Amino acid sequence: MDAVFVIPLWADLLAVGIGALQGALFAAQFRDRRLDWLGVAIIGIVVGFGGGLLRDLLLNVPLAPLQSNWYVVVATGAALLGMLLERVFSRLGRLITVLDALTIGLFGAIGTTKALAVGLPEVAAVFVGVLAAVGGSILRDLLLNLPIALMHVGSLYAVAAAAGSGTIAVLLALDVNVLVAGIVGVAITFAVRIASVLFGWSLPEQRSIERLPRLPRPGRPPRGPRP
Repeated sequence: MDAVFVIPLWADLLAVGIGALQGALFAAQFRDRRLDWLGVAIIGIVVGFGGGLLRDLLLNVPLAPLQSNWYVVVATGAALLGMLLERVFSRLGRLITVLDALTIGLFGAIGTTKALAVGLPEVAAVFVGVLAAVGGSILRDLLLNLPIALMHVGSLYAVAAAAGSGTIAVLLALDVNVLVAGIVGVAITFAVRIASVLFGWSLPEQRSIERLPRLPRPGRPPRGPRP
């Protein structure tokens, strides 16, 4: 693996910590589910670990969260902090959305660069980055028995992650410094996700083609207007 692609431990822990904090804040909102401390902590840890575990499974490399004691410590601490301070953080308005956008940006950047480091081509690396970015939110929604946000109109999770991951792949192909490329990729992911919330951007809702245009039959000229 090229040294320029080695993911610093602090960067991976930052993504895990922010993901766990965001997951716990999200889960703590659902008071009707009567989650206890352990339940909220588990949701936070799953969000913090989900993207990284999915990334490493796809790349067939040792699972990063199991290679250091710090992963579990940071994820658990961040999840408990998010649960205990949920009332404080909830007063800050759209903090969960901001943390969510930052989480997918960080996991997308780390997933893309790590995939490129093990020799995947650019398109495949972007695919891994996107899955790493949205993996935690998918597991979160499944555990909470919620509709998966990724698959509904207005989320733009995958679009934001693909924009950031694709930018990183292009910049690295142009020999841009990996730290600069990563920062730019995270910024683009963050900007697209936040803009989609502020301005209501979304992909078109699914629909079927109801009527197909009629083509003229071969050998027959199309009918013109009658005199």
